[in-house]
Amino acid sequence: MQTDNDIYKEIRPYNDDEVSEAIERLVNDKEFISAILNYRFPQLSGVLGWLLIPLIKRFLIKKWSSVKTVEDVQFQVAKYMNATIDHSCDGVTNSGMEKLDPNQSYLFISNHRDIAMDPAMVNWCLYKQNFKTVRIAIGDNLLKKPCATELMRLNKSFIVKRSAKGPREMMKALGQLSSYISHSLETGNSIWIAQKEGRAKDGNDRTDPAILKMFFMEGRKRKQSFSEFIAGLNIVPVAISYENDPCDVAKAKELYEKATSGSYEKGEFEDIESIIQGIVGQKRRIHVSFGDVIKAPFETPEELAEEVDRQITENYHLFPANYIAANQAHESVTDAEKTRFSEKLSDLPAGVVDILKKMYAFPALKKQQ
Repeated sequence: MQTDNDIYKEIRPYNDDEVSEAIERLVNDKEFISAILNYRFPQLSGVLGWLLIPLIKRFLIKKWSSVKTVEDVQFQVAKYMNATIDHSCDGVTNSGMEKLDPNQSYLFISNHRDIAMDPAMVNWCLYKQNFKTVRIAIGDNLLKKPCATELMRLNKSFIVKRSAKGPREMMKALGQLSSYISHSLETGNSIWIAQKEGRAKDGNDRTDPAILKMFFMEGRKRKQSFSEFIAGLNIVPVAISYENDPCDVAKAKELYEKATSGSYEKGEFEDIESIIQGIVGQKRRIHVSFGDVIKAPFETPEELAEEVDRQITENYHLFPANYIAANQAHESVTDAEKTRFSEKLSDLPAGVVDILKKMYAFPALKKQQ
């Protein structure tokens, strides 16, 4: 049956009736099974790998036999998140959720520090408070493998076509994206999107007005003013703070490389490695701060970006490492925390140390301003 939704077929997450086939494709994807094999049984993957492959497939078929709907997938993801939080952090807290209505859809715009964990943490907080989970915007640069696309679309992710070639194709892709975001919100589905393309590797969270212009493409099509259309989107800025960023050293080394040699060449699997490191690496405490729904009229994307930035800066939860890096006195800064922070820096080259300190100091210095 032809549905209204089919105009978004290329980019939208899977519907309930597509879940079983997507899981079947995953189970039969050699690269996906090999990735599990290498990750779970690295010492056996070489010589005995061929023996384990049928066992892994059988295990997955049994484990996922009851997963038939998007809701079932979300339940599985929640179980996985529970285990991840237990192993990789010292607790997740949130603030500002009392201002949100579980029956309303929102456009959550958050700062961007971690590829997978940022939307996962927003979803986790919503899930724990019995809100519906969000649809997640994800760049097609992270979907180079078919199995990655299957996994993301099963987990309510929709595709942002960053690789579109030429102005015309790019405008068409952005128009479709803008339309899909409005369609989602109007059909009761909240959205998560990062405030800019790529992570804020230097610790400076800033909203790119181009993202806000993209939202408005649908408004322009509907002949609405910027302020009128934006007020209807229920934008909520979200500040996500990690006490420890498991990818911090890798980010600092990348920035140092760029600063000293003018460029940085990404490895083929670097994005995937960042995703895994971000999920399994130690994060200590995490705080997710939900801001106020933006209802005031803003006339330009630049003005709106300023308001999103203001809320993210104000609501960003500072941890001892932020105060230490910024040389600010605070009651949470103990000798043990100072020692822990200096141990993190001890084996790094001076140039990398400077960048890493700035990364942790930025949120505290911005708040001070």
